[in-house]
Amino acid sequence: MIAIIGPTASGKTGLALELAAEAGGEIINMDAYALYRGMDIGTAKPTLAEQKRVRHHLIDILDIHEGATVADYQEAAREAVKDIQSRNKPVFAVGGSGLYVRALCDKISFPGTDNTIRERLEAECAEVGSLELYRRLAKLDPVAAQNMHWNNARRVIRALEVIELTGQPYSATLPSYETEIPTVFIGLRREYEDIDVRIQKRTEAMFAEGLVAEVEGLLEQGLAHTRTARKATGYGEVIQLLAGEITEVEAVEAVAQSTRQLVRRQMKWFKRDPRIHWIDATGKSNAEIFAEAKNILAAYQQ
Repeated sequence: MIAIIGPTASGKTGLALELAAEAGGEIINMDAYALYRGMDIGTAKPTLAEQKRVRHHLIDILDIHEGATVADYQEAAREAVKDIQSRNKPVFAVGGSGLYVRALCDKISFPGTDNTIRERLEAECAEVGSLELYRRLAKLDPVAAQNMHWNNARRVIRALEVIELTGQPYSATLPSYETEIPTVFIGLRREYEDIDVRIQKRTEAMFAEGLVAEVEGLLEQGLAHTRTARKATGYGEVIQLLAGEITEVEAVEAVAQSTRQLVRRQMKWFKRDPRIHWIDATGKSNAEIFAEAKNILAAYQQ
């Protein structure tokens, strides 16, 4: 399997499409929010034309009211690998959700969940804030706390849930870098100055393409009351815009800023993985990036 990974707006989707199209392969999605139907523009989901050009798996498989657990994703993604391989086609996987990448590729199992514990922690987070819960996590499991941002409430709550559920540190459940499925990891990275410009252009394009209308339609379906889908980068800011709390100019800047912060968290995660063959895409053409990726793959085929 070939995994094309990297932060948001790095160009990994385009690279995966070109590689898969040339090889006659199929693509498995490794972005958490692309699983949801109707969340198209804000997640930069592959277009229908791109999905027609190369068959994609694990896109548009959940209603916005459904929870997306990594364990469920792992099971579905590995079934997709078997399906593709049974038809003798190359498997490509692309995404920027670090835990989903590891769930598909690595030897990792996930502790169960307890809705009662989680709901209590979520209520507490709403009352005292994620920083207070993060401080508690730092005392219980410093290693886990070091590997996540205090403002990522979802991950902080999950770590505390696992500790309470298992009686063990959350960090004890995290795997070593050992693949379950033989995988070549190709990562795209860019200088932050370069990727920040791309994020600004991408955000402005999303608004021009109808992000606000997309969120309006999702709100009519109950987006504001969902547990997971409403947390996707960019959607909360548009909800604020529609509520009259901020202007469109402010919303564009807020989405761009949230995306810049996301990119830095993603790179912090990926930098720890020694298996990734990095391509610095800064200032390079798509053809140059494609050629570098082909050279990496050729080295494995020798």
